[in-house]
Amino acid sequence: MQEQYDQGPASAGPIFEATERLTRLATGAVLVALVTLVCGEAFLRGAFNYSLGFAEELTGYAVVMLTFFGASLALRQGSLFHVHFVFDALSESARIWLTRVFAAFALIICVVLAWKTKDLMLSSLVREKFAPTVLRTPLWIPQMLMPLGFAMIGVFICEKFLLTFDRFKD
Repeated sequence: MQEQYDQGPASAGPIFEATERLTRLATGAVLVALVTLVCGEAFLRGAFNYSLGFAEELTGYAVVMLTFFGASLALRQGSLFHVHFVFDALSESARIWLTRVFAAFALIICVVLAWKTKDLMLSSLVREKFAPTVLRTPLWIPQMLMPLGFAMIGVFICEKFLLTFDRFKD
């Protein structure tokens, strides 16, 4: 049974595979930038007693992005919201229906959260709110990460749901 988890995720089609590749590329780039920024800030503080001033703000935004997009990738890999020893003990039919019920509830939650966080982002955009920081970042920019993150999680939840039907299986 373990070899099932070592083969990588099942796919419901090339759109989901391309979405995963794009998500991995984006999270990888942000992770490299985050590590570079943190190491650069630590070096400058230690060696020259100088701070960039904006590093903390940008690392916060990067962590939020990595959390959402990383969760979506973990969901696709089957390692998020999944207790293998319980799930593996169920019959195939029970697994399919449990996956469908989970996907339906999780998708509803993702849609509601994406909608509400989109409203928050649009409110900040319309009201021209800025972060009270050195960069004075327009708040809608980092707030945009939330609805995008929930949408990405929703995409892979949809894939999990589709994979419960025979026509999408290998």
